[in-house]
Amino acid sequence: MSLAAKQPEYYTMDDINNLPEGKRAELIDGELYMMAAPGMMHQRILMELAFRIRDYIGKNNGDCEVFPAPFAVFLNADDRIYVEPDISVICDKEKLTGEGCKGAPDWIIEVVSPTSRPMDYNKKLFKYRTAGVREYWIVDYERDLIMVYDFEHDEMTDFTLKEKVKAGIYEDLEIDFSQMNL
Repeated sequence: MSLAAKQPEYYTMDDINNLPEGKRAELIDGELYMMAAPGMMHQRILMELAFRIRDYIGKNNGDCEVFPAPFAVFLNADDRIYVEPDISVICDKEKLTGEGCKGAPDWIIEVVSPTSRPMDYNKKLFKYRTAGVREYWIVDYERDLIMVYDFEHDEMTDFTLKEKVKAGIYEDLEIDFSQMNL
């Protein structure tokens, strides 16, 4: 009779830190969520957005910084929720440490992959909102959909990948998805 190793009932940061080389996971309330490697379209969108946001901040001498995944975010400034958003924009420099971000970023963008859809639309939406993220974008290229959640004003707006989308945390940043090299 063969006995399978019992899985822990509650995962911790030790489990994240002990993953095999090249494996990535997120930790939410003791549950471990393995992450698949992103596809080409996912990476194109991520890079286009990160560059456009970084360029805007640089041209306007802004204080915020842009971090594309993989970048460690300890969402509540503790070890209970560890995520790696596709893009994190952080304006409070005191949240930045050598490990990553300790606390909620101001703006998070998740580019949906088929395997990440339930996490991005449900679990992360709730966690980001309750942690104090100011703005959350879900970019779902397969559905031609961008959902913008402005948590500060309790608003949600849908866009397509052919439209201009205004960033709520900045007065004059608009990203024209139709102009992206996708």
